Amino acid sequence: MAQIVKIGNSKGIRIPKALIEEAHLEGKELNFRLVKEGLIISPSQKPREGWEEAILIHGIEPLDHEWLDSPLSSNDEWEW
Repeated sequence: MAQIVKIGNSKGIRIPKALIEEAHLEGKELNFRLVKEGLIISPSQKPREGWEEAILIHGIEPLDHEWLDSPLSSNDEWEW
């Protein structure tokens, strides 16, 4: 069972190691999402994470690192 513990003036969640390993959360930044039933904790995923490896596996070259590493942007200002 996970437990809420005091950390200074804040609170933290102590999660058992076995659960962290099973959920592949070790060393990852986490997202928290409130749902009707409680709280969902999931690992954060960066935009395009894993794409470079997938491209290399399929033999598509050369890689466009400028595009691959660029931040996502909104298309609100685009005209169609």
